[in-house]
Amino acid sequence: MSFPLLTATAVLPAAGAVATAAVPAARRTAAKWLALLVSLATLALAGTVLVRFDPGGARYQLTESHSWIAAFGVRYELGVDGIAVALIALTALLIPFVILAGWHDADPLETGSRRWRPTQGFFALILAVEAMVIISFEATDVFLFYIFFEAMLIPMYFLIGGFGDRAHEHGEEAASTQRSYAAVKFLLYNLVGGLIMLAAVIGLYVVAGNFSLTEIAQARADGSLHLATSTERWLFLGFFFAFAVKAPLWPLHTWLPNAMQESTAPVAVLITAVVDKVGTFAMLRYCLQLFPEASKWATPVILVLALIGIIYGALLAVGQRDIKRLIAYASISHFGFIIMGIFAMTSQGQSGATLYMVNHGISTAALMLVAGFLISRRGSRLIADYGGVQKVAPVLAGTFLIGGLATLSLPGLAPFVSEFLVLVGTFTRHPAIGIIATFGIVLAALYTLVLYQRTMTGPVKPEVSAMPDLRVRELVVVAPLIVLLIFLGVYPKPVTDIVNPAVKQTMSDVHQTDPKPEVEAAK
Repeated sequence: MSFPLLTATAVLPAAGAVATAAVPAARRTAAKWLALLVSLATLALAGTVLVRFDPGGARYQLTESHSWIAAFGVRYELGVDGIAVALIALTALLIPFVILAGWHDADPLETGSRRWRPTQGFFALILAVEAMVIISFEATDVFLFYIFFEAMLIPMYFLIGGFGDRAHEHGEEAASTQRSYAAVKFLLYNLVGGLIMLAAVIGLYVVAGNFSLTEIAQARADGSLHLATSTERWLFLGFFFAFAVKAPLWPLHTWLPNAMQESTAPVAVLITAVVDKVGTFAMLRYCLQLFPEASKWATPVILVLALIGIIYGALLAVGQRDIKRLIAYASISHFGFIIMGIFAMTSQGQSGATLYMVNHGISTAALMLVAGFLISRRGSRLIADYGGVQKVAPVLAGTFLIGGLATLSLPGLAPFVSEFLVLVGTFTRHPAIGIIATFGIVLAALYTLVLYQRTMTGPVKPEVSAMPDLRVRELVVVAPLIVLLIFLGVYPKPVTDIVNPAVKQTMSDVHQTDPKPEVEAAK
């Protein structure tokens, strides 16, 4: 029997989480190194998946299938397409940087504090999230996917509520209250979405008789499984609602700013660059593949919601006083672009959306982690508390600028290519939506450059005059992300070659072809 590579890629961080949590309390440093080594080993396995995947081969590769709960037709089925491979690679790539960036975030608080921060638990929870996200990308059994789609909420709840940002303007007690509020809000929103999805998963089993994604999709394609129009639409809405909460799509987004504001910077990266991608990925894999007609039926409304999210998120980012909330609202705007690209129902739009998932993960990680380094030095998240940082910490300011320019999709940096593809793909089928969405780019330039101007330029404020520049550990975190942003900005072909065949198959699932350009023939 061949080596179960996909299982190993998910089991390794899960086993690492257990081992890290079991490290004795006095061996905090050993727990950190163990977590880092496990994340690097997982990255090596994800790299093996990437190398062994053949973009021109079968749709789902490296497949594994074993009976699990035979009485209900539940199987342990794994398989990856190009979209899943790209997102597994992104997840495995970011986790070592998250661990390094949070190296001291869970150390015990000062003597006399009422709150103890169990270091081993912090890093164990990060690895647990990685394991659950990776197996969510790999699962091709709907029930198996649902279990881990929901299970990842548990470690994320504790990461948000138990290991919040130490920089709080109203003191530790107020910070604890705000963290608890953010964690509960995150959990409740996502649990409600998950419960609605559970009803849809049960409904799908009733009409299909099994939970296998590939079997159900094949039965839908060859006509052996026909769903009544109303049934398909209700099932689609059940799945889509849960994914829209996770993504998050306006107006189901309100948990995200609170969660990112109260989390440490590495956990904020985990939320928006890793966990939230499961929502947009699932829209492509489940909504479009299982419910193609309902997906087309809902497209006009979803495009409008995505457009509102783009403009709304950008406008609120412009007016933020808190650095982390600004990045959170910027991410809501970016997720609007991703969802718009998915439901534009064009190959350019869906390729751009998938590429955007990868590029947004890298750019947001770079910007948020540098912002976290900045906040840890000053002890404040408020933009008004900074000024003139570039004069005392030029490397920190420079990396912050590159992360910000990537966020506004500057040509030459990775997000530009994906945003351009999304807009082109949307415009060819929905020109009005595409035109209005371009205003999100203008607003992105405004909130990014204003943020940089207010924090990094101008007179040096006394509170930042002694601020140290990036240290070696912090440079090790940021430098590779900056290199990737530049490399994928000028040469995105390695990612597009992997995802484009999967996008073509998704387009075939929904029976869509790209609109032909209306160009007058040359005379």
